[in-house]
Amino acid sequence: MEHMNPRGDDLATPEEFAAWLKRQLEQRGYDLRPRGGGQTKFATDSGIGAGTVSRMLRGQSATETRVLQTLAQSLQLPLSEVLVAAGVLNRVELENVRHPAPRTNPLTPEQAADELGITDPQSRRLFISMTETLRQQRAENGEGRIAEN
Repeated sequence: MEHMNPRGDDLATPEEFAAWLKRQLEQRGYDLRPRGGGQTKFATDSGIGAGTVSRMLRGQSATETRVLQTLAQSLQLPLSEVLVAAGVLNRVELENVRHPAPRTNPLTPEQAADELGITDPQSRRLFISMTETLRQQRAENGEGRIAEN
């Protein structure tokens, strides 16, 4: 079962993540029965706090990305698989990250500055000016050629 988050994406629930994690640990030989010691052993082996492991297995914890990264390393799984199992990403979002749709329109210098996180006004003006100058040189030298110095 998956639930809908505020954006309307199907995401795994904490209970589903708990069931997934339990299967992963049991497949690796951790005894998760009461007094089996598996939770404590996994916490020690992975470096994840025992309380965090316990909460994840009970479906009570919204885990942090760094914990999920440690979990992925400990289970020797791709981080992407753990993020989907934990409900951080859904499979559609994961595929969009892996295979983004091609852009239909080229970025404007302003959009490029936004995507690059250039927020300082002076740095933005310099970046946009430099980008426009390079575009103009490219156009003057022929569409497919790079400007020669």
